Amino acid sequence: MNDKEVFDTAVVGGGAAGYYGAITLTESRPEASVVLLERSRRVLQKVKISGGGRCNVTHNSFDPKWMATNYPRGSKALIGPFHKYCCPDIVQWFSRRGVKLKAEDDGRMFPTTDDSQTIIDCLRGAADDGGVELRTRAGVEAIVNRSDDGEPLFELICEGGDRVWAKRVLLATGGTRSGSGASIAKSLGHELKPPVPSLFTFNIEDKRLKDLQGISLESVSVRAPSVDLSTSGPMVVTHWGLSGPAILKLSAWGARKLYEVDYEFELLVNWLPGVDVAAELKRLVNDDTWKRRQILTRSPFDELPKRLWRRLAVSAGVKDEVNWAECPKKARTALVEMLTAMRFQVSGQSVNKDEFVTCGGVTTDEVDMRTMESRLTPGVYFAGELLDIDGVTGGFNFQSAWTTGYLAGRAIADSLQ
Repeated sequence: MNDKEVFDTAVVGGGAAGYYGAITLTESRPEASVVLLERSRRVLQKVKISGGGRCNVTHNSFDPKWMATNYPRGSKALIGPFHKYCCPDIVQWFSRRGVKLKAEDDGRMFPTTDDSQTIIDCLRGAADDGGVELRTRAGVEAIVNRSDDGEPLFELICEGGDRVWAKRVLLATGGTRSGSGASIAKSLGHELKPPVPSLFTFNIEDKRLKDLQGISLESVSVRAPSVDLSTSGPMVVTHWGLSGPAILKLSAWGARKLYEVDYEFELLVNWLPGVDVAAELKRLVNDDTWKRRQILTRSPFDELPKRLWRRLAVSAGVKDEVNWAECPKKARTALVEMLTAMRFQVSGQSVNKDEFVTCGGVTTDEVDMRTMESRLTPGVYFAGELLDIDGVTGGFNFQSAWTTGYLAGRAIADSLQ
């Protein structure tokens, strides 16, 4: 062992959580030797593509308890960590390094440059300043616990047979759907929740949606009765079906239930939540401004684009040139149902804009959430998506990465004293 270089800490995984854990550690203990091991040849790739290339860094919230409600898995476990480090803290951290963030109307926060490279450059610069040694194409295949007499020591076996020795290990390999992070955690005694996709869009083959791709709505409500799930929010019609925050939230909260039914289920869409549609359509029949107007020519609801309104009305049986005064009650009833509970058959799921989030991973009851240290293997820490924690869309997954990475980095720094 005398001829082996032993790092104070080896960070496995060059994503947001791994980088921020390494940075926090070196900021807290500048003399610490830290190596960051990344399987691919590029780091921070999820940061690069997130938010359409803008990077949705976090969410504009100052309430840790409310933040925790946005995590289908891990909500209770995150309340304590968010009280220690949350959205305002990461905003201030970037600001101190010259990166300003802005909040959009829906609470999502992006760099003012609208360019994810700004975030990548900042993280890489901070890691370089802290002396973090980066090794790419250095996937870790296994970790052997060489601890003796209570002093943690680990041998990391990398692709090609290279060995790295470290006193502490931070595992931040991302979702357990692929890669060796899950197998390493299991080898160290941890039980993992099986990984399934979260934050995905719905595949729907329905002629009523044909040629409507690109249409977006600010607020709809969606419901999947067979699995007892419902959400609301913006929605977008795509080439393959439906997407947008309302759909992504439903997919996140129902990740396991929808997996169990093999993504085959009925979806009900209310295009006009909060509107008494039946009463409004009945009023139009007698309204002097509307009653002689042809139904298909104009939407009576500002929320509905004309193309969508016409498709819904035709699907309800409304004929060309029929005006409101002439509209049969049967067609009006069908239109009410089309507007408030339009039925679609979902048959599969698709990745959302090249972003991929999984639920599943190391169970939080096997981790000390104050420090992110394993309760089973002292000296091993976890951060990011390798944990059984995942959030809805809106900057929540990155915030859990920053928070868990920060807590791990601080705890490791304290343990090295």
